[in-house]
Amino acid sequence: MHNHPSGDPSPSQADFEMTKAIIDIAKPLGIAVHDHIIAGGSGHASLRVMRLI
Repeated sequence: MHNHPSGDPSPSQADFEMTKAIIDIAKPLGIAVHDHIIAGGSGHASLRVMRLI
């Protein structure tokens, strides 16, 4: 989870890339990434709910 100081919780391309990198690194270690949540002043976004992971 992290926040976007701009207030817009929409995931950026960097958010997608970082999430994929974390998933790729965690998988061989037996660690499952269940979600990536982005908080902003106008709400939040869940990559899992958006079916992006």
